[in-house]
Amino acid sequence: MATSASSKLSKTVKQQYLDLPQGDEVQAMYIWIDGTGEGLRCKTRTLDSEPKTIEELPEWNFDGSSTYQSEGSNSDMYLIPQAMFRDPFRKDPNKLVLCEVLKYNHKPAETNLRQMCKKIMGMVQNQHPWFGMEQEYTILGTDGHPFGWPSNGFPGPQGPYYCGVGADKAYGRDVVEAHYRACLYAGVKICGTNAEVMPAQWEFQVGPCEGIAMGDHLWIARFLLHRVCEDFGVVATFDPKPISGNWNGAGCHTNFSTKEMREEGGLKYIEESIERLAKRHQYHIRAYDPKGGLDNARRLTGHHETSNINEFSAGVANRGASIRIPRSVGQEKKGYFEDRRPSANCDPYAVTEALIRTCLLSEEGEEPMTYK
Repeated sequence: MATSASSKLSKTVKQQYLDLPQGDEVQAMYIWIDGTGEGLRCKTRTLDSEPKTIEELPEWNFDGSSTYQSEGSNSDMYLIPQAMFRDPFRKDPNKLVLCEVLKYNHKPAETNLRQMCKKIMGMVQNQHPWFGMEQEYTILGTDGHPFGWPSNGFPGPQGPYYCGVGADKAYGRDVVEAHYRACLYAGVKICGTNAEVMPAQWEFQVGPCEGIAMGDHLWIARFLLHRVCEDFGVVATFDPKPISGNWNGAGCHTNFSTKEMREEGGLKYIEESIERLAKRHQYHIRAYDPKGGLDNARRLTGHHETSNINEFSAGVANRGASIRIPRSVGQEKKGYFEDRRPSANCDPYAVTEALIRTCLLSEEGEEPMTYK
């Protein structure tokens, strides 16, 4: 099993230094999405005292030519703090700071989808949109081979691994447990976790989060997963189909509701939203992975609990549909629905914005509308 050289360094020695007092000063790790729209970057600065609000955090900058975000001749990019969390690696009073990226002219970088998402969320805040996202991922060795799989072959077929227990069924639970606790400490709204259908594949759920907080909390949860895996010397991938063949892919099923949907008779509003989504399938497919649908085409085949990428479908308790209405929602006539199309490597800002545009702003057509 290939693990990183860094993970073999003595954690006991490192802890000697982490136990040293740091006085009144605080380490703030600034985190941002790079030019791929999938990768995360981070760097740390010292603050004179513990910040209590976002407004107390200074703006910063970085070299965008080294993150696929600018050319070398004009490479300074700005980091604008947007959300703050506790740091589970350095512990209190140190902070994790999620940032938006602005270009030299103070316009959003191409992969800064947060700014527009926040604007769209602001237009419907009186409807209190809630989201819950189910993030699937696969643990790999540093050689790209799934963690725990035989080096020259495959494990037994799918069946015993989903929510499995035992060394021959659950591959890498230590990573999952460490990540869960790190999220709770940080203040991420993680609400559950489970082993998935393919061995070495897992899922964690974040939510319910209202509006822009969904994207903020999911991106920080992803960052924490990458950092936990770094400590263990393994890699987490959000590739939607890491292993071809008769193995499940990885998605990011998105649960959505509004205040009206959650109240008595809410099923009517759920069904209206699904009707709008049915007329805008291709727009959503393009928004649901960072390559405009190309990544999802490997996953949404109509097999392995997925719908076909070219067809829209909806049904009660149907895991082969684009949109699933949970059975309890069908019975209680209120609640939420689940969009099963987003890929594991989706940008949650893009996914949640698309749902608001279609379901609540009643947009139609293949392109998003422009608002003043």
